[in-house]
Amino acid sequence: MKTSIWVRMRREKLYLLLVLPGLLYFLIFQYGPMYGVIIAFKDISPFQGLSGILSADWVGLKHFRNFIDSYYFWNIIGNTLIISSYKLFFGFPAPIILALLLNEVRLKVLKKTVQTISYMPHFISMVVLAGLVTMMLTADGGFINSALQRLGFEPIMFLGDHRYFRSVLVISGIWKEIGWSSIIYIAAIAGVDQQLYEAAKVDGAGRIRQMWNITLPSISFIMVILFILNIGHILDAGFEQIFLLYSPSVYEVADIIDTYVYRKGLLDLQYSFASAVGLFKAVIALILVAGANYVAKKLGHEGIW
Repeated sequence: MKTSIWVRMRREKLYLLLVLPGLLYFLIFQYGPMYGVIIAFKDISPFQGLSGILSADWVGLKHFRNFIDSYYFWNIIGNTLIISSYKLFFGFPAPIILALLLNEVRLKVLKKTVQTISYMPHFISMVVLAGLVTMMLTADGGFINSALQRLGFEPIMFLGDHRYFRSVLVISGIWKEIGWSSIIYIAAIAGVDQQLYEAAKVDGAGRIRQMWNITLPSISFIMVILFILNIGHILDAGFEQIFLLYSPSVYEVADIIDTYVYRKGLLDLQYSFASAVGLFKAVIALILVAGANYVAKKLGHEGIW
């Protein structure tokens, strides 16, 4: 006999109370503001206030068309995809590799020390990180350029040269998050049945073969789920990091959707246009997540739904 949903709710009320704060957070701060998306389809003036959401003229897809037809469209989309792809290609496997290497360390003191050191950058705010990167890479007395000059090379404008800027973003991003992101993989590796490794040793498999044939397949479900979630953020590209490090000299290779929305929405006060661009990005991200989840399930892996 099926139990009534109300009976189940009364029986599990303590668990529901535990979930309530998180549920309220999403309802108030995530779903509540979604009503404001309507301004992407209207011509709202910054002087109209909140009443402009209802009273402004409906213009349909005008702002979306203006964005797609704008001079900056392809450059912004290209920069966003390139930077995100670099971060995904190099950043996604980095914590997996770190977790695999740490799993092979037998000296517990060394293992815990490396883990602690790798976690620490995660707790540094992006503002502080940007300051550290700027101090290290500045052409006037920066650590890296000072070392290059002592070796007889000319100083390099890492943050002002479009040839190096994307590499700085990717490397500094990996350094900040590699340790923290490896935690979930270390936990997954800890759950692998040790008898599999013992059987592999009996069959003559070395460390590399064990890692390739036992460890990686055992944590593949975690890898797939996190990869799908990362695909959903492929259009983010790291607004805060880029905003704190870029300058007009590297706009050509660093200007992404989020920085463009910031300039149009908060600096130029084109709220409707900026909202349309943001909504455009959100829809594309949803399509990418759904597509990645579909492909993963077709390949025999578990998706996120």
